[in-house]
Amino acid sequence: MLDFGPEVPFVTELGFTLHQMEDGASELRYAPRAQHLNSFGVVHGGACMTLLDVAMAVAARSVQRDMGVVTIEMKTSFMQPARGALVARGRLLHRTRAMAFVEGTVQDAEGRVCSHATGTFRYLRRPDTAAPIPTD
Repeated sequence: MLDFGPEVPFVTELGFTLHQMEDGASELRYAPRAQHLNSFGVVHGGACMTLLDVAMAVAARSVQRDMGVVTIEMKTSFMQPARGALVARGRLLHRTRAMAFVEGTVQDAEGRVCSHATGTFRYLRRPDTAAPIPTD
């Protein structure tokens, strides 16, 4: 298991684990708990979207680890209910100096695709190293 870098308390709370972060690719694993399910007894769409968001962000950061990223936009398609242990993979499709264009896929334990997303992320210096943001 790898280290995500700076802690994101929400990611820690959900229990995501990082297994790959290199060359524009990422792999995360997630074992949903009962409180992460919806009223149909499957993984809540918000938890799946968070998993996709983090997988894509990690893929974007993998090529420039000294920078953080923020999500600019994200489009998600849900193909079938997500049940049990999940694996998310992110892939950097294209990047510019300031932006990353990424896709992510969530699969269940049988390898079925449950959801897919594309996203645009902006590279930012981390707050401890960035110049102050102007307020006017």
